Amino acid sequence: MKLQQSLWLLLLTLFSLPISAQKISKKEKKILQSIEANNEEAIEFLKKVVNINSGTLNAAGVKEVGMEFKAAYDAINFKTTWIDMPAEMNRAGHLFAETSGNKGKKILLIGHLDTVFEKDSPFQKFEMVNDSIAHAPGGNDMKGGDVIMLYALKALYENGLLDDAQIIAAYTGDEESSGKPLSISRKDLIEAAKRSDIALGFENSSGFNYATVARRGASGWMVEVEGKRAHSSGIFREEVGAGAIFEMSRILSEFYTNVKGEEYLTFNPGVLLGGTFVDFDETTSKGNAFGKSNVVAQTSMVRGGLRFISEEQKESAREKMREVVKNNLPHTSAKISFTDSYPAMEPTEGNHQLLEQLSQVSVDLGYGKVEGFDPGKRGAADVSFVAEYVDCLDGLGTMGEHAHTPQETVNLNTVEALTKRTAILIYRLINQ
Repeated sequence: MKLQQSLWLLLLTLFSLPISAQKISKKEKKILQSIEANNEEAIEFLKKVVNINSGTLNAAGVKEVGMEFKAAYDAINFKTTWIDMPAEMNRAGHLFAETSGNKGKKILLIGHLDTVFEKDSPFQKFEMVNDSIAHAPGGNDMKGGDVIMLYALKALYENGLLDDAQIIAAYTGDEESSGKPLSISRKDLIEAAKRSDIALGFENSSGFNYATVARRGASGWMVEVEGKRAHSSGIFREEVGAGAIFEMSRILSEFYTNVKGEEYLTFNPGVLLGGTFVDFDETTSKGNAFGKSNVVAQTSMVRGGLRFISEEQKESAREKMREVVKNNLPHTSAKISFTDSYPAMEPTEGNHQLLEQLSQVSVDLGYGKVEGFDPGKRGAADVSFVAEYVDCLDGLGTMGEHAHTPQETVNLNTVEALTKRTAILIYRLINQ
């Protein structure tokens, strides 16, 4: 990634050809000029919102960031709405900003206000590393993308190019840890998609010349095992059996050998407890276990995640896992349960056509072709919830490194170019 960023900084110089030499209309040139004029302001706005902690569970902080964006959208004549979530969900809510009209494609833009860095994280502030790179908690994932959305639309507004267009900018407040039930926390996003033709997601970029046409879905799973509690000297005897921990070991081993292997399918056991007694708190994902080496384990549990590229792949993997779980060792029993989280964003023809349009914009701007990024290297995202209803692209946000870690960085030198590409794409879509 460091080499990629260095190459990109070099290419920026090469890309600074006179716009008149490229396939850009007069109106598009004015859009680009507005973005250039606003770029310093955009960077300052990014710094401001990064310095407001908005860890998913910090509801007040998430809403404070939302209010900054709300004021900015109010200033460019968008209708803004803050949507609170029920108190028992422990989530702040979402910001929606929209214009109304019927001109061209109806577009949904997707960002999120929350980050993985809660109030107790030591990583809290925006700090420059050099003249182009900043350490920034959530600056790359994804407040940078949020700012690109805003300033692309601001440039279109300043040039009077949003008249009679329907654009919805949706900023969720819980993407990093979605509120449950999903039927409530994603209801407004899905309804917005049903009123739209296209969704563009602004999660952090995987590279300047890549965009995401497919993302894997995410599902949770839990296996619970019961064995016969007895003195360890009797383990393996006909009347005692194998115990809960051996049975859990068998299950996980057979998951690895019998379920693993399909392209884009992965599953990960994230927490494992076993012994005489176990206690697990789902809210905090923490637990305790008690057991002794001279007592056959009575119980065991494991919680994990499953990633998949389609609903068919998900259901096939689940069925294989069920088959493994039911073939129990002596005097043990086991059950597996699944919880849905993010659906898959499948690589549809419509998504690829949208990628071609983005790529043409990039070529016209002198930035080169854009290709689809390997979905096996991306996690789940909010765009997946709307992929059933509209053509989608994601990964249109900022470039950087080490997202979700205290080393997270954002490359500020790419913000202007990425905003330009976004604005021209939107302009062309609403004029189709």
